[in-house]
Amino acid sequence: MRRLRFNGTGSGGGGCPAVHEDLDSGEVIVHGPPLTNSADLAQLQHLNEGEVAVVVPRNTLVDFGPRDEEPRLINAADEFDRLFTTFKHTAWRLETRRRFASDEATPEWAQFEAGQPIDWDYDDDWCRNVRAQTGQGKRFERVRLVDDPPTPGQLYLRSNAARNCAVGEDIRNLSRADAEELLLPAEDFWLFDSRLVARLLFDQDDQLTGAELITEPAAVNRYCQARDAAWHHAVPYAQFDINR
Repeated sequence: MRRLRFNGTGSGGGGCPAVHEDLDSGEVIVHGPPLTNSADLAQLQHLNEGEVAVVVPRNTLVDFGPRDEEPRLINAADEFDRLFTTFKHTAWRLETRRRFASDEATPEWAQFEAGQPIDWDYDDDWCRNVRAQTGQGKRFERVRLVDDPPTPGQLYLRSNAARNCAVGEDIRNLSRADAEELLLPAEDFWLFDSRLVARLLFDQDDQLTGAELITEPAAVNRYCQARDAAWHHAVPYAQFDINR
């Protein structure tokens, strides 16, 4: 039996025509409405007995046909930061990690560890940019996974969510158990405008080192499907019982 992956469909909710890919052989399977007009069929070359011609819009093959495009690596500073000002519509993140070393080097983390109220800065570079972008009608959205029990880093980010949402983000939570049941990817990534994925890269000390940019349509489509599933099941952070 073949192991088939659904690459996508250009037909909206109808699901046909569509493109699948054989994960082992690399062969592509296309299904769609059959070509039945005898005059049309007579023009086809090499249509052998038992073969069926189907009609597929050109954009379906362009958007969802497999490519061998290699992801491009970018650094964690200038190139990555520019993605948050140049996107057109939506910056969406699946945040899967249990710890971010960069958080633990901040004064806010020290306050968190000491059990003190955290004095969040509402006018740092991130907050100013979120306000600027959302002021243009763009959206910042993310789903954060939470373990049971939550890690210190996840509890810290629960407090951080109140600040980020106050300046324009929409942050929701999802239990890691639910994410695994939904077969969500394990990697931490940003999805920009449903066209570009930045898969975040971390070293063994949980420091962000860069990102892998993915633009190959079939690959991006799989991240879009993960986004849709995560967003449907996630709960707004203020309603999520992080200590359940």
